Amino acid sequence: MNRRSFFQSMAATTALGLAPERPVQAAVPKMKITRVRAYAPPNPNPLFNQSDMVVTIETDAGITGIGEGGSKDTLEQCAGRLIGKDPSLIERLWQDMFRAYFYPAGREKMHALGALDLALWDIRGKALNQPVHAVLGGMVRNYCECYNTAGIVPGIRQGMSIKERAQATIAAGYRAFRFGAADTPANTTYNTHQKINQVYDECVQVREGVGKTGDFCIDFHQRFDLSDAIRGCDLIKDLAPFFVEDPVRTEAFQEDLPILRKAVKVPLAAGEEWGNRWDFNKLLEGHDIDYLRATLPNVGGITEMMKVLAICETHFVGIVPHFTGPISTAALVNALGTFSGPVLMEYNYGGRTIPHMPVGLDFKEGKLYPSDRPGLGVELDMKPLKQVTEITQYATNRAQTYFRPDGSITNW
Repeated sequence: MNRRSFFQSMAATTALGLAPERPVQAAVPKMKITRVRAYAPPNPNPLFNQSDMVVTIETDAGITGIGEGGSKDTLEQCAGRLIGKDPSLIERLWQDMFRAYFYPAGREKMHALGALDLALWDIRGKALNQPVHAVLGGMVRNYCECYNTAGIVPGIRQGMSIKERAQATIAAGYRAFRFGAADTPANTTYNTHQKINQVYDECVQVREGVGKTGDFCIDFHQRFDLSDAIRGCDLIKDLAPFFVEDPVRTEAFQEDLPILRKAVKVPLAAGEEWGNRWDFNKLLEGHDIDYLRATLPNVGGITEMMKVLAICETHFVGIVPHFTGPISTAALVNALGTFSGPVLMEYNYGGRTIPHMPVGLDFKEGKLYPSDRPGLGVELDMKPLKQVTEITQYATNRAQTYFRPDGSITNW
């Protein structure tokens, strides 16, 4: 089904607008992983933990899974543990990639592990002829609401005031208008005491732009020490922001966010630089944030994200994932669509074409819709991609684990 026919048929699927059911194949083929490849997209993101490298996992059944993230070195070590294995054993493969090399995966390696995990879930959906969200239990929402970061918003023109930009964003169908705290050009002086006053003035204009019933989010970008963060939150509390994002430095989250939570009366969001659930579990348990910013593939893929969502649900924390690559954005719709709590997605592909992924993001009027295409629902155009590495041999060098008597993996 192409993008046009998707939207034409959306209203006819069900009364709720959910993706229609697809027939499951009579028998899921037995498979083994034969090869993993990684490709650089056009204009790749140079930041480790925002990598948009394309990853494919090939099987002897002719089914190929598509993922995204990682780097050559981090992907090669993780992918080496997959060759010859059954791709349906996703949790077992995740545990092996995470544990096999003695040192637990840091945030950069977790990104690579997550990229491969996305591809494993893509294989699983394709083998079952189901979208991944159906394999995970099915959608609980009709669509994922979004706010814009760097995409093209209809009605916004160069030179418009922040009030006019906020008004145009809401008119385009986005749930919220997002902006940075008194943004100035990078690598220039930023006087935090002075900028706090500018933050208040801009928030006043934004509230006027979105109206009484509209929403706005402000990203403090970790620019402020605790004292300035408290002052900034206090100044804007009566303007009712949807949330204040990353109010203090990530390194100080465990210590300062609990203090901030008790001191201010605005919703707090944090976590775009976090990795897996151990980074933020204690803060969620303490109700020290209202929205978690963890994203794919950074947390370790869909396997880990589903556990993160369970923690969020247990503590009534919403999830607002950080923007990510286009394949991972499609994966987020599949995973977050099954989460019963509040969801708001950061989206920056509005009005932009993606040369290597012509199919995958079903976006319309500020909202991302689920797809009924099998797997993650993405299709690649390989022509713009440049192969970076290929893994065909099972990796055993310095890889070692122990097994419990029941066969489950434990640490060496």
